[in-house]
Amino acid sequence: MLKSFLNKKTLFYNKIDYAVISEAWNILSDFVNLPFVIHIVGTNGKGSTGRFLAHILSQNGYKTLHYSSPHIINFNERIWINGNDCSNKELDKTHKKLLKILPKNIIDKLTYFEYTTLLALLLSNNLDYIVLEAGLGGEFDATNVVKNDLTLITTIGLDHTEFLGNTIQKIAKTKMRSCNKTFILGKQIYKKEVLKAKNKVLNQKNEIRLSKFSNSLNINLPKYLKDNLDLALSAIVFLKTKNKKLKIKNLKLPTVFGRCQKIAKNITIDVGHNPLAAKVLYNEFNGQKIILIYNSYKDKDIKLVLKILKPIIKEVQIISINDKRIINTNNLISICNDLDISVKKFGKIKEKNKYLVFGSFKVVEEFLKREKIEK
Repeated sequence: MLKSFLNKKTLFYNKIDYAVISEAWNILSDFVNLPFVIHIVGTNGKGSTGRFLAHILSQNGYKTLHYSSPHIINFNERIWINGNDCSNKELDKTHKKLLKILPKNIIDKLTYFEYTTLLALLLSNNLDYIVLEAGLGGEFDATNVVKNDLTLITTIGLDHTEFLGNTIQKIAKTKMRSCNKTFILGKQIYKKEVLKAKNKVLNQKNEIRLSKFSNSLNINLPKYLKDNLDLALSAIVFLKTKNKKLKIKNLKLPTVFGRCQKIAKNITIDVGHNPLAAKVLYNEFNGQKIILIYNSYKDKDIKLVLKILKPIIKEVQIISINDKRIINTNNLISICNDLDISVKKFGKIKEKNKYLVFGSFKVVEEFLKREKIEK
């Protein structure tokens, strides 16, 4: 029921109309006893930071919902409650309830992401915590329709410039303006520009310092995931000042699906899609040669992404994707040729080669389907 409903919803748009979701939340808020709200904004690392944090809270016995996007295989991945993806039964039940609460004229105007955000908020009723991952925006993102108690700011880079601004500082300001009370700033690559934005936008807010915890926990993770874990653990330390029962000893971390995840001896998948993601993956594979199974949306800086990854690329193999937003294959081949990178169409996985599947959620989804690999 929910699936067929969402298939008719606008998934991509050229302009954000914040008034619609605001009006919807004004109505829905009477039906939701909102938990402690942790809002995660940034360019990269939101999904893994949120999952680490939600998992730790859940392990401590607190009823926790983690809302993230997009999904790789199933929509259920977007709404995780107490250790599990939300079931189809619960999603459909809540969808029916939401249809009864909101007037039809508002429901018709809501986009795919706005509607699913409201769905997550309704599902969070009477829980202890909700971890809300922003979509592409900051201050006008659908997730910012509720006042947040704590804001986590992950690594910021250039992406979605048509909505957020064409410089690091402009993008940082847009994202930071979503903070209502208290924030923690995660590790930054463009540190100077991000700190300038922080000093201008967040100088009146309560800042909690980022601490290094992951090194002392002896946890084996790619470096950038350790940075995201540090941000999540810094949030836990802050929350401990309000709730002494929280613990991080004997920590068991979840596998964060699709984030530098080794799914076979010679295959790593990563849902990143921008130059920032390319930089961290270059650092992870530095000194190695990989076959890059790749494709990309045409609005991304494909040439810069491939230029960053070039030293570790043995060959690019283009995986075909049926989506009008994906770059034309001939154009992608032309970019590879300009960069003097060997390129061909994706064929079969060979045991002797090392593969990195990268380019977007859609690329990883298509690869997993073709290879018949389940989550």
